[in-house]
Amino acid sequence: MTAYEHPGAPGPAAPYDAVVLAGGAARRLGGADKPGVRVGGRPLLDRVLAACATAATTVVVSEPRTTARPVRWAHEDPPGGGPLAALDAGLRRTSAEDVVVLSADLPFLDEGTVRRLLDALRGSDAGRGGAERPEGVLLSDPEGRDQPLVAAYRAEPLRRELAVLAAAHGGLTGLPLRRLAAALDLTRISDPVASFDCDTWDDIAAARARIREHGHVLDEWISAVKDELGIDLDVDTGGLLDLARDAAHGVARPAAPLTTFLVGYAAAHAGGGPEAVAAAARKAAALALRWADEDTPEDGEDTKKAAEKDTEKDTENVTLGAAPGAGAAPGPHAPTGSGPHAPAGPGSDAAPDA
Repeated sequence: MTAYEHPGAPGPAAPYDAVVLAGGAARRLGGADKPGVRVGGRPLLDRVLAACATAATTVVVSEPRTTARPVRWAHEDPPGGGPLAALDAGLRRTSAEDVVVLSADLPFLDEGTVRRLLDALRGSDAGRGGAERPEGVLLSDPEGRDQPLVAAYRAEPLRRELAVLAAAHGGLTGLPLRRLAAALDLTRISDPVASFDCDTWDDIAAARARIREHGHVLDEWISAVKDELGIDLDVDTGGLLDLARDAAHGVARPAAPLTTFLVGYAAAHAGGGPEAVAAAARKAAALALRWADEDTPEDGEDTKKAAEKDTEKDTENVTLGAAPGAGAAPGPHAPTGSGPHAPAGPGSDAAPDA
């Protein structure tokens, strides 16, 4: 196997299929329905399905359930036959040359990681000294352990080696994944976050805690809301947050959520899509700024009167012995020149002469 780090590139142009293994007894979770355990408000399975949303066909090997995205369902034969039997059952329902194979317990897997795997599978000649591209690319965890269920494979060698193993052992039931990995020419990519899987309740707790950290919570919440509402729309969240800030500061705090709601409603009426959201947000942001500007004195009569008051105060301060602009407290308006109309001396209680 060859260690390989891919710098990242645009998403895959050629189609690929995905097989997600969502069975298993989850003994370390006390037999809980692990794919249905929620992290960040979404079932683990739905989080993984979002990461491979660009697959031409997604096959989930499990009992059918409600999912946020449409999938095909498959069953290993016999039931409970283990990961190789499940992989074989899912692979039989795919047709693309490349297939992404994933477990259903990866809370931090995202589309970017899937793209990295496919890019390394399809274009890693530079990282292998010009040798033929690998038969698979998989993630390794922080301890360097292979994660064959967070991987992209060429479908033909995957089918070939599954058939060889089945012939040699009279079937695939109960065979460990390492038998398959040992038979393939694989490349590794290190990714300690995306390779994190949830085997125990402590793992679930750690994943939930990370998602609620300041640097992650907003993106996680937006993703959860989109899944819950059944929408798939990438928008400029920074622009919408700027709009909410302008509405809150320039109008009133409750204006922020109401304005962003109205922007979404207007965008839907305009046909939806990121462009429609951006156009509606720009209009609303400009209105919020115009609204706020009305609270600022204009360069007109009000400004002129304010300047005249400042001039009058400076004249008064000069007369009373204060420096211009010193802001001395108002006192009797003594006329300029000498005469009896001078202020009383320091410490005197006497009033000025009438």
